[in-house]
Amino acid sequence: MRMSIAFSFLALLLPTAALAADASIPHEHQGVLTPYTGTPPAIELSDADLAKLDRGKPVMVPIQDGDTGGRGMAVQDVAATPGVIWSRIQSFEHYPRWVNYVSVCENYEVSGHHIKTRFILKGLGFSYEYFIDHTYRPDLGYMTWTLDYDRQSDLDDSVGYWFVERHPTKEGWSRLYYSVELTLKKQMPEFIVEIATKKGLKEATGWVKRESEKASSD
Repeated sequence: MRMSIAFSFLALLLPTAALAADASIPHEHQGVLTPYTGTPPAIELSDADLAKLDRGKPVMVPIQDGDTGGRGMAVQDVAATPGVIWSRIQSFEHYPRWVNYVSVCENYEVSGHHIKTRFILKGLGFSYEYFIDHTYRPDLGYMTWTLDYDRQSDLDDSVGYWFVERHPTKEGWSRLYYSVELTLKKQMPEFIVEIATKKGLKEATGWVKRESEKASSD
């Protein structure tokens, strides 16, 4: 995230031989990015942003943060209730069918508000694995995440959130917010950051919109 889903494009560019994910050993650190805690911060949308959302387009704010890191944010209006949207986001077992390049997505621990999930992303002979610790609070409108630092991931670090609220003017609609910040390991090409924080943001909100609206129309 990002999700974690913003990392799907990284899989195309990272050789399998360079990876070192290992569920049996801890990550090399306990976090270098500041995690989100509680309800994510409010996002101010301009009139131009609101007009774009009203046309069915996502609003994206990618930000480059140096050679090995980056963060970004996306907002998308969805013709579905928050409950339907959350039913899609937390259905990790369906990600391989719904999300490009996700070949494995499985929960390995669920405890209280925490959902720990293993991701494997593959494409064109490349493979990429990481472990995410989600804090899931649909009652408060959010899901935040960090890496699971008890396991070694191919990603250096990641924090992010999903936030869903009822649409301010459209009955039965919602406004979806997604943010991801990441740092990459030194062997990864620098331009991966731009791919993840631009294309990945659009991918993340795009599949949630598609699957949520499909579920609402069934």
